[in-house]
Order: sequence, then C-alpha cells, then structure tokens
Amino acid sequence: MRHIIQRSWAMGAAATALIIALSGCVPSNPDAGEPTGGGDGGGNADQFVIGTTAGVVNFNPLVGNSRTDTWVTNLMYPSMMTLNDEAEKVPAVATEWGYSEDGLTAWVELRDDMEWSDGEALNADDVVFTINAINDEQLGTVAGMLGAYESAEAVSDTRVEFKLTRRDGAFLNSIGFWMPIVPEHVFSKADSVGEFANDSNWVSAGPFVLTEVEDGQRYVLEATENYPMVESGSAKLEEVVFRVYPDVNTEVLALKAGELDMIANALPPAVSKNLSSNEDVELFSVPSLGWAHMQYNMRRPPLDNVDVRRALAHAVDYEAIRKVVLGGNAISANSSVLTPVYEQWQDGLNLEEYAYDPELSRQLLEDAGFTDENDDGLYDGLTFEMVFDQGDPMISTWAELVRDQSREAGINIKLAGLDRNTYLARTDQRDFDIYAGSWAIIDEPQSNFALLFSPDGFINYAGVDDPKINRLMEEAARALTPEKAQEPLQEIARIVHDKVYDNVMYVEKFNFAASSEWTGFVPKPSDLLSIVNPHSLAQVTRR
Repeated sequence: MRHIIQRSWAMGAAATALIIALSGCVPSNPDAGEPTGGGDGGGNADQFVIGTTAGVVNFNPLVGNSRTDTWVTNLMYPSMMTLNDEAEKVPAVATEWGYSEDGLTAWVELRDDMEWSDGEALNADDVVFTINAINDEQLGTVAGMLGAYESAEAVSDTRVEFKLTRRDGAFLNSIGFWMPIVPEHVFSKADSVGEFANDSNWVSAGPFVLTEVEDGQRYVLEATENYPMVESGSAKLEEVVFRVYPDVNTEVLALKAGELDMIANALPPAVSKNLSSNEDVELFSVPSLGWAHMQYNMRRPPLDNVDVRRALAHAVDYEAIRKVVLGGNAISANSSVLTPVYEQWQDGLNLEEYAYDPELSRQLLEDAGFTDENDDGLYDGLTFEMVFDQGDPMISTWAELVRDQSREAGINIKLAGLDRNTYLARTDQRDFDIYAGSWAIIDEPQSNFALLFSPDGFINYAGVDDPKINRLMEEAARALTPEKAQEPLQEIARIVHDKVYDNVMYVEKFNFAASSEWTGFVPKPSDLLSIVNPHSLAQVTRR
C-alpha cells in the first residue's frame, strides 16, 4: 500500500486528500434482489453500473476519506475547481479567482446557474458556510490547508472574499480543488457538521443524487435535473449504480459477463494487459499525480555525503524497473520532483533522469573515500538497510532489482520488507537508511514542498536542511500566480536533483476498464479522478 503524503494532514499540514483503500464486501445474492446481468437494471440503456472493492464509509463529504466515499460524494457536492488533462486547476463552480495586490485577500467568482436538487440556489453563502465549518471543527483533510485563513465573506451571491493572515499563493488552488461545497440549509441544521451522518434525504448540486443504499453492497444515484457544467445541461444517464465486489478479479469477471459497465479502481498491470485484447472492453490510462521514489537518510553517515547519494542514484536502472516491474505502465519523472505530468512547471526546467552507470557509481564512491573491497566486490562500510511496505507488490518487486543492481556498483543493500504499521512507524521515526515508497498526490508544490524539504517538514524523511531551498520555498509560497512561483520552484527541483535529496524513480500510469458499449468518458489524472469524475459520468452514453 502506498505510503501517502496525505497522512501529514492529520498533523495539520497542508498537503493532499487522504485516500485510504478499504476492503470490499461481497455483493448481495442476485436471487435476493440484485440483477443478474446486462447492468444493474438488466440492460437499461440509461443506467450505468460501476464496480468498486469498498463500500461507502461516510456520506459526509467533509469527513469521508475512502476512495468510494469520494467517488460517490463527488457526484453530489461540487468543488470550485477541477483538473484538466495537464493537471492544471481549471474552473468548475468558480469561474474566476485571484488575490489582492498585497496578497492578504483572496477572492472567487462563482457561477450563477448552480442549484441544489431541492431547488435552493448554490451560492456564496454555501462556500462561506463550508470553509468556516471545516475551520471551526478542523474537519478532514482540507483543514490542513487553512493555515493562512482568517475569515470569509459572501460579498454577493456569486463572490466570496477570504481574509488571510499572510500571503499564501497555494490557498485558492488548494481549497478550490479539494473542498467540496455543501448546502448550508441542510448541514447547518446539525449541532455538529463533523458529526452529521448525511445518510438519508440527500441534496445534490452535482450530476446525480443518492436515492438508495444497501450498505456495503449497492449505492444508487439518479440524475438531477440541472447540471449546467456540461453542455447538455444535465447528465445523459438516468442512473448510476456502484456495486461492491470482493476483489479486482471478481470485478473483471462481472465486466466480461455484462454485469458491470466500468471498474472504478485501477487495474494491476497484468490484468489490464489481459483485457487489452478484449474487444468488448475499452481501457483508459491516466498518470499518477505523485511518484515512486527512494530517500536516503542524511542523518546517518555516509548518506550525508552527496557523492554517496549520487552513487546510489546512478546504481539503479530505472527504465528496466518501469518495463519489467510495471509492464510499461509508468513514465520517467526525469528524476524531478516537478514531474512531467504537471506541464505548467516544465518550461525551461530541463532535468534528466539519473543514468544507470555502475562504473560512475564506483568512481563517485572512490572520490568519497571508499576504496577497500571485499571478496564479493562490495565496498567496506557501504551496507544500507532499505525499508518498504511488503504489502505493496510493485515496490516489493523493484526493491529486489535495486538491491541486485546496486551490487554491481559495490553497494550492499539489505531489504527490510515490513508490515504496513511497522513501516509507517519506522519512517515517521526516521529509523532507516533508505526509504522506498510512493506519494499518491503532490498537487501544489508551493505548499507541498515545505512538507518534503523544510527542516521540520512532516514527510521530510531524508533530513533535508538546505538554506537555499528554505529561502526559495518562502519566495514560492508568497507568489500569487503560477508564473511567479515557477522560477523558485524550478530552482528547488534542480537542487533536489543535484543533491539527490529525493530520488524520484517514475510516475505510474493507472489503467481503468469500461465496457466498449459506452462512450463519452473524460479521463483526468490520478486514480482518484480517472474516468469516475462527475464531468465524465455526466457525459457517458451508450453507443
């Protein structure tokens, strides 16, 4: 399982949404009311059935945190922004946004044609209510983004102004994308918004609204009458049904049998390869918004020596890992923490992946003073323990390749595959030589880089404490536009690359499957949005 950046929000730091995959439940018996094929309604042309391996844990979008929670509630509670296929934040409920000249007031302009399914208008009061509820009760992951937040005011029905205590160029993009808007006239009736179950009588401003729940088995949503964020003005489907299956293999069998129209969770590479020749199935590939990597604990000599870290970086064949372990379902990150997925940060960056060169690694180690080799060709004093989550099949496999390839450079790596809880505990305690893992989502480098590279950063596992990076992070955080943030962020990426503060190995590509009977999908980056996002499902139609 990925060791994900989102855990940091439990500590109140700004990062990305907490996504925890939960185990699924077996669907109910068809004889007890479940349909037997041709979709959940037995072939209904306007019904779309989605498979997932986990049920909904919480229907309150401000505290829900499983993937299925998000997939279902995203169809009812819109955000101010969404992502395009270049991973840029683009308008959704918000049409424009910006900051005052001094940076202490942020503002958004909202659409004037949004309404809740009970006929009430979605307006600026709902946004103000939502952000204040999150801030007052410290709800969910969004609370960690509000470090600079002071207050909000509905200046008009369509304009919200946010007072900030300091300049924070990531504030609007962060809350704009990650904060679902909830209806004040519904949620304000609860004594505590955080304790509001929201498990019946749903009100939606998305393309669908929940109407029926069989807990842990089946979730039925019907199209709302008004969803102006698509050209048709409302969803083309009449109904979306999420059905819970015990595992991916069972989902695949159901898809082939016509019981499912789409599998929501990402497919393992072997499964997607097997499906690629099936004419009845269409595959979609989207990139991760995070990366897989290794970090070297610079608190422990000789990993505090940059030549040793460079030697480790050049001892790994990254392309072989992407081909052999991931079956080609990954792209090079150019060994950069500003990965190619985020095109807005690439202009002029020009970083290249660390070349696999064991001889260069040996030369670097000799320059660092390591000259004595044992009978196995390994340098004395260069034995490192690498910790990883043994439950992650990808990392468990490529960890062995890293070990074997590093021996060619004279480096001895001992693998420590750990159960997830032990793995998390040891990384949090910085009790390792080399950490192997992955971030699920790094979507706002202006704020996320502080978590990664500030001396007190919650996920600064390597122990980075670089005065130049610290200065550049402050400069980037104050920048109120991506254009002004680009230069300091790119310079940080160059320093991280040169000093090997984070060895970014690849960006995974996620594969999703749907029946070829359907068209209109709108893929978006990440396994969170993929083809299950509201914009996509609102436009799906049968061919």
